[in-house]
Amino acid sequence: MNIQRPYRLPNCTLTLEGMASGTDPSSSNEDLQIILNARCQFLGTNQSLEGGRAFLEALAKAVNSYAQGCLSGIPHPTETKGENGEWAELTPLPDQALHRLLWHPPADESSEAIAVDLSTVELFDLVEAVDQFIGDRHTLPDFSLTLEPLSRRHRQPDEPFVQRAIPASLGALGLAVFALVIYWLPIPEIREPEVNPDNTPDLTQPDNGNPTDGPTP
Repeated sequence: MNIQRPYRLPNCTLTLEGMASGTDPSSSNEDLQIILNARCQFLGTNQSLEGGRAFLEALAKAVNSYAQGCLSGIPHPTETKGENGEWAELTPLPDQALHRLLWHPPADESSEAIAVDLSTVELFDLVEAVDQFIGDRHTLPDFSLTLEPLSRRHRQPDEPFVQRAIPASLGALGLAVFALVIYWLPIPEIREPEVNPDNTPDLTQPDNGNPTDGPTP
């Protein structure tokens, strides 16, 4: 029995068609476990993308990664390439305030990549549709997205590199100028101390056995 699961939003509809496997005794007849076709249609522009399970998984990963990047301001690169070389990506088009959804079919297919330009409203309806699909326990129960912390190398610095390098550059320049000034300073002349004969101390030793300055008894 074929099963159809539409996730409808005002500007985007994600429709999944498939069937239950029938081999898992713990699953109910309403569980959609085999994807035959996944179709993503944007109502405002009448554009659509479709494919099998590989398309659905790549779309979910790309949308999740791009949405996290939009909300945090830090790009979240995610590997969406499948076993047959298919992959999906979302990139911003800042000049037109649009977002380009690009789907690359499997390498063994002769069809070329398909691009769909989305407005911000269509993008967030697509995000909501994907969230509803992932949260549906009766659709692909074995599929989930693993959320991992972003590596520190993707964190954008608080200040541009040029501004962070200014203090170190000024310190090195000051040290070089100081070394140059020290190099050109004359070497001080060392003079022997002059001896004044009037200030020569009396080195005569007193005669302890015959005092001459004491009172006469």
